[in-house]
Parts: sequence; C-alpha cells; structure tokens
Amino acid sequence: MNLLDVHAHMDLSPLIEKIDEVVMHAKDAGVKIIISNGTEPASNRVVQELSEKYDIIKPAYGFYPTHVQEVSGEELDSELQWIEKNKPLAIGEVGLDYKFSSEENKPDLTESQKEQLIKKQKEGFEKIITLAMKLDIPLIIHSRKAELDVIEMLEEKNVKKIIMHCFSGKKKLVKRIQENGWMISVPVLVLKLEQFQEMVLTTPLQQLLTETDAPYLGPEPGLTNEPANVALTIKKIAEIKGMNKEEVADQIFMNFQRMFL
Repeated sequence: MNLLDVHAHMDLSPLIEKIDEVVMHAKDAGVKIIISNGTEPASNRVVQELSEKYDIIKPAYGFYPTHVQEVSGEELDSELQWIEKNKPLAIGEVGLDYKFSSEENKPDLTESQKEQLIKKQKEGFEKIITLAMKLDIPLIIHSRKAELDVIEMLEEKNVKKIIMHCFSGKKKLVKRIQENGWMISVPVLVLKLEQFQEMVLTTPLQQLLTETDAPYLGPEPGLTNEPANVALTIKKIAEIKGMNKEEVADQIFMNFQRMFL
C-alpha cells in the first residue's frame, strides 16, 4: 500500500534522536511520504535538513500560532520571506490557538491580555494565508479552541487548498469544512475516540488524509507516535467505511496527489 503522513514533527525529540530507525519503520509499513511540519524558524531549518537527507520526508514550513504571538511583525515577515524563497511542499503548522495558560506560579491572563494575543495571532495568520495563496500551496491548519475563527478567516480569503489537522470542532463546523471541499487529516486517535470516528463516517473519503502528529497523539498513552502508525489509521478508516484497506489507502494517496502535486 501507498501510505502517507501529512502532519508529523520529525525535528522533535525523541524522533530526531532515532531518525534513521523511525524512517525505516515508516518505509517498512508502506509509508511513501512524510510531511514534516515546522513550527518556528529553528524548527523549519531542521525540517529542511531532514528533507534533503531523506527522500521520504517532505518539508512544510510554518509558524505555530503561539510562536507568532511572541515575535515581532518584522521577525514573522523575515521568516515568511525565507519560506517563500525555499519553496516548501506546504505551509504548516499554522493557524490559531486560544488555549491560553499562564506559566506556573503566575496569575492567569486577563481578558484584555488574551484579546491582544488573539489579535496578534490573527494578524500573523492573515499574512501566512496570503503567502500560501501566492505560492499556490496547501495550508496545514491548527485550530485548537479557535475553530470558528479559523474557518471564517479561510472562507473570507476564499482559500481552496486547506488541510484541517486533528480537527476537534463541533459537528456543524465539520459540515462546513466538508461543504468547502477542504481536506481533513485523520489522526491515530481515530482508533479510540468516537468524535474522530464519526467525522470519518460523515466525511467523503475523497476529503480525507492521514496524519500522526508524531511524536504526539500516539495509539496508547505514553507511547511515542511514529509515521508508521498511519497504517493503523488506514485500517480503522476502512472498518468505518466498510471498505478494504487497499481501496482506502489508494484513494487517500490520490487525495494527496490532487492536493499537492
């Protein structure tokens, strides 16, 4: 089977320390493509190095929303210029994140402080959207506790090449994603969480991709996730859809080709 992982973080520990082994496991499982998502400038540079060393790893360069809120507009602009110059397969991981938590032993953020962070995230995300449309490449979207705002911003810009990563929004927002023709990438969590199982059931197979978010979101608590685990996701999607694994894998790989190539 031709398998793919459209959202992993191969630059992160513990994957990076055993990268040869992780890549070998993926290839043995039938994985042909791993899109490694960067999250900030240093991460993007490591992703670039990995993509040059391993043919299976393809680069997505990004700026995680909580990093966007920490840097100046000039720093973000500089990184977006670097991304444009280095022509990634996609821009990710990017989006909005409203799961605000203050540091331990410090007071919680005020509503005013949260509003300022949201404003900065949105301003940065708008720049990122504009670049993706200019380059005509997909956006790999993070939307934790900000699902509606993310969807509205993407709709306002009429963006077409969208992959919603590990989407956890309400059913009516899943329907909106489906109606927009965007892709939903299914995490390994589909093995045990009914929310993802229902999303797979209601979403046309032509709009599904597979991801791991490795090293996070493993099939069992405490286990490091790896791209090889997309094989488990394919099996579960096939079970939910009442199809065989080969059919599911072939269609999802065609979805990738339609979106990226």
